[in-house]
Amino acid sequence: MDMMLQLAIDCSDPQRMVAFWAEALGYVPEPPPGGHATWRAYWAAMGVPEAELPAGAGDVPESIVDPAGRGPRVWFQPVPEPKVAKNRWHFDLKVGGGRDVPLDVRTQRVKATVERLVAAGATVLRINDEPDMGQYAAAMQDPEGNEFDVV
Repeated sequence: MDMMLQLAIDCSDPQRMVAFWAEALGYVPEPPPGGHATWRAYWAAMGVPEAELPAGAGDVPESIVDPAGRGPRVWFQPVPEPKVAKNRWHFDLKVGGGRDVPLDVRTQRVKATVERLVAAGATVLRINDEPDMGQYAAAMQDPEGNEFDVV
């Protein structure tokens, strides 16, 4: 059986999440299928009634894709309620290169990624700087408060 994986993330502002996570993961906003100019045009061609599309829906992508085609599609599903509790899962952005890479190099890679993602709207929750254990990592939150780690 063929299967494709899609990760669906509930959020209040899909466009903000698309911009942030495309930057964080090296993904791109997903273009509308079948040569349609916008997602709204695609949904209209599929027969979705205009009344079922919120204002602005479909004008910009609500999903991101790996430009190399290896990673899963990520869809940011708009929901009315805010996030209220800790995630039950999270992304680990493994940018350091693993334990075969010297700790000072891994630390610089993590710091550079943290700076880039803070500029894109993330918040640092804590830095795990444990040189005796050979670890440097950052616990962070995306613009809507979802936790993730940079290691």
